[in-house]
Amino acid sequence: MIKKIFHLILVAMLAGTAMAQDVSVRADHPDEYVVVKGDTLWDISGKFLEQPWQWPAIWHANPQIENPHLIYPGDRISLVYIDGKPRLVVNGGKPTVRLSPGIRKEPREAIPPIEWDAIKNFVTNARVLTPGSFSDLPYVVANESQRQLAGRKDLTYVRGLDGRLGEEFAIVRMRHIYYDDNGIMRAGKHRRYAEHLRLEQEYPGDIWDATLSWRRKDPPVLGYEFWDIAVGRIVKLGDPVTLEIQGGRTETKVGDFILPIDDYVHDPQLLPHAMDSVPEGMEVIALTQANYGAGHYQIVAINAGKNQGVERGHVFSAFRPGKRIQDEVKYPTGSWEDQKTLNYDKVTLPDQYSAHILVFRVFDEVSYAMTMNGERPVRQFDKLKHPDETI
Repeated sequence: MIKKIFHLILVAMLAGTAMAQDVSVRADHPDEYVVVKGDTLWDISGKFLEQPWQWPAIWHANPQIENPHLIYPGDRISLVYIDGKPRLVVNGGKPTVRLSPGIRKEPREAIPPIEWDAIKNFVTNARVLTPGSFSDLPYVVANESQRQLAGRKDLTYVRGLDGRLGEEFAIVRMRHIYYDDNGIMRAGKHRRYAEHLRLEQEYPGDIWDATLSWRRKDPPVLGYEFWDIAVGRIVKLGDPVTLEIQGGRTETKVGDFILPIDDYVHDPQLLPHAMDSVPEGMEVIALTQANYGAGHYQIVAINAGKNQGVERGHVFSAFRPGKRIQDEVKYPTGSWEDQKTLNYDKVTLPDQYSAHILVFRVFDEVSYAMTMNGERPVRQFDKLKHPDETI
């Protein structure tokens, strides 16, 4: 009950913030839309609004509906004006029923704010640690019978682990290192190599396609990205500690690390809202499976997190930085005299709007976001600005 009250207060606060801004309605919006399975709140809002991220501002609660942000397949969404302001009204549809063997209601699942399948792995399997919390992590020194890989019910040996008999831990693999102003690099297989940027071959199925760009010498590390690969239970204490692998996504190998099992719980109620003031220098530092840019529903990483005030639900406009070019009209190239003046007559082109991105998971210095609606793919090092800016 307390959680529900807190959520309703949060909805009201976010709606109030959004209403302080103008909400533009699409000229071609439908009179009514019937929700179908597979819809998201963002997609539905995009049928009515020029800027779908502003949906908390115009959802209007039906007296019969406990939470207007829980929308179900079969619900009818219509746009009305109340006191001269646009509102999306939800009229509940009838739940599906089926006979087998008796009549019973089929439970309805509310449609999600954004596509769950696209973010699931990043919510349930990934985490980013700061350099301070990364030091002195327990690590796998060997597997049973000195095998290269260990699977379910195999034994693995860990140094530096402080735990109790029967206690379970996550076995994780460091996949990438995030650098401020330079992007992302794949991590080496052992922690002593990570600091020296020594790399192993690309992991099969590697998710991040953007690589390091040496825009800055000796850039500071923002964080180390780990992915859960298995769970191990302590069966013998000592140095090394013996873990029995309980199962996981892939085999354990020497050099993997040990962390407490992640207790992060994803809240599906993800309400978009703007940051009061976007700090200078925030940008996209990595893309998933997108060599030339991240499109709709693809994931990006940004170089800001809790320490910079980033929250789940924050929306940003990603802008491609304008290039600095020579003015070859005023100063045509060719002569030595022309070349001497070129360095003093350059022009910086305007930044180009790419798309909106929505933050869904936040760490200390890094956050994950999903690419939403836009005009062009989001690229590595796109600048982040207030979501109202789209020109």
